[in-house]
Amino acid sequence: MKMHHCQTEEETIALAQRMARTLTGVVTLNGTLGAGKSTFARAVIQSLTSAEEDVPSPTFTLVQNYEARDSETSHRQIYHLDLYRLEDAEEIFELGWDDMQVENSLIMIEWAERIEDLLPRKRTDIMIEIMNTHSRTITVKEHIT
Repeated sequence: MKMHHCQTEEETIALAQRMARTLTGVVTLNGTLGAGKSTFARAVIQSLTSAEEDVPSPTFTLVQNYEARDSETSHRQIYHLDLYRLEDAEEIFELGWDDMQVENSLIMIEWAERIEDLLPRKRTDIMIEIMNTHSRTITVKEHIT
């Protein structure tokens, strides 16, 4: 488990950009409303695609799909899910959950606790805690099996 202390939103973005190329499989983004989950995900996606990529929060669509630049990363598809509005865990299958879980894909999930029983054992959990208005503590925990 690794802990990072970010004093500004820019530091959180820089951390996400540094981590982007090492993230694979399922990554849960945990924290309260306004903690910075979408900011973290946006920085990862823009780092793996292009800085100009428009990365809206999938609050209403529940899932957004992106294609990574093949020459700079091993990820082919990137999925960003916001499950805050999910009413039943089984609804995840209607979003294509089984199809997302292919080799080399990156699946970043906000509000992953809504599908906790369906998450793979092997994943990365990222907890973002608000310390004050701008600073965050970001804890990264790798689940290997």
